[in-house]
Amino acid sequence: MQLEEYFEFVSADEILLRGTRVGIEAILTEYLEGALPEGIAVNYPPVSLEQVYATITYYLRHQDTLDQYLRRWTHRGDAALRHQQDARSALLERLRQVRAASVPA
Repeated sequence: MQLEEYFEFVSADEILLRGTRVGIEAILTEYLEGALPEGIAVNYPPVSLEQVYATITYYLRHQDTLDQYLRRWTHRGDAALRHQQDARSALLERLRQVRAASVPA
């Protein structure tokens, strides 16, 4: 089996482990934080230990490209979190305004 056959290349910003909905960023984030492959496989039941090792091997062969992939993934996640926080703040402010307007004078 060729190494690339372990993955589904959905787009430049989404690579999944074939047969799962698990993105390689999940595996690589744990790996880069020092987790052992066996522990990573336990944390992601749909993923086999073989798939974890394939992901790590693919990362080591394409480290520069996948480091960029992970930076983009992190950037999108951070942007989504900021958007959620801004939306929550706007909603809370609107709620305060509605409550203030409904309080009898």
